[in-house]
Amino acid sequence: MADLKGKRVFVTGADGFIGSHLVELLVQRGARVRALSLYNSFNSHGWLEEIGARSGVEVVSADVRDHKLMAELVQGSEVLFHLASLIAIPYSYQAPESYVQTNVQGTLNVMQAARQAGMKRVVHVSTSEVYGTAQRVPIDEQHPLQPQSPYSASKIDADSIAMSFFHAFGLGVAIARPFNTFGPRQSARAVIPTILAQVLSGKRSIRLGRLDPTRDFNYVSDTCEGLLAIAECDAAAGQTLNIGSGTEISIRDLAKLIGELTEHPFEIESDDARLRPGKSEVERLVCDSSRLRRLTGWKPKTELREGLVRTVEWFRKPANLVRYKPDVYNV
Repeated sequence: MADLKGKRVFVTGADGFIGSHLVELLVQRGARVRALSLYNSFNSHGWLEEIGARSGVEVVSADVRDHKLMAELVQGSEVLFHLASLIAIPYSYQAPESYVQTNVQGTLNVMQAARQAGMKRVVHVSTSEVYGTAQRVPIDEQHPLQPQSPYSASKIDADSIAMSFFHAFGLGVAIARPFNTFGPRQSARAVIPTILAQVLSGKRSIRLGRLDPTRDFNYVSDTCEGLLAIAECDAAAGQTLNIGSGTEISIRDLAKLIGELTEHPFEIESDDARLRPGKSEVERLVCDSSRLRRLTGWKPKTELREGLVRTVEWFRKPANLVRYKPDVYNV
């Protein structure tokens, strides 16, 4: 497939963190975007309210759990990015059925709609959490899948549903598996916003869970560039492709780095509420993205430190920081 300029593109989960950044990038590339925002009675379009250029973006409100409405909304689009899902791991312990309804049934609805619409390419966005704790590193796409939380189990099932439409119906599905994306507009359920919200609100003792697990952090623009590269690559159809930097850092060292960049020293207090059940914790994640690099030439452009500097600058703005509640554990 050629580049996405002039293409009619449908994005589910467009009102979220990665989705809103993806919409911005698509507009910059000249795509005509229909952006799906989760319906709510406040008529809020989430982070889409904050993006710059809105020309070329049609925002529609719906829910991926409604198969009939999804089938209507995707009509006329050529390319689909499916990001809509419930993603908070702690909440999946409390409400696993919701994750099945949105992540599994919702994905089935989206794939059926895309098939009926004759989509040329569907990029289904997965997560590195499906791999669980690394059995070997770096983690490539052949690594065993381990459902260590209801969230990761729902995403494993969603990935299977999506890929079945490639094998059974010839739908041009590719599965993207980003590792830990971060940047402006990320929700407080993630560790970097959790740290920044507490530190920049003036706290000198911040609450975190485990400090020894490692993660492969990727700046949001690099993740979105990876998603576009997959959409534009014909050879990606039927493939699963990791998006990651190939480097890892412990939560402890990440917190130290954030303290250095903010110039706000702090101590860390262990909070039992933030601990996953023992066998559910993913101890180590580090990405092998060589397949994506080989097929598309993609590579990350933003080093962790640079990405954190940009993120800190965004959080320092009072209008942004006020959106976060540093005294509340956001599951």
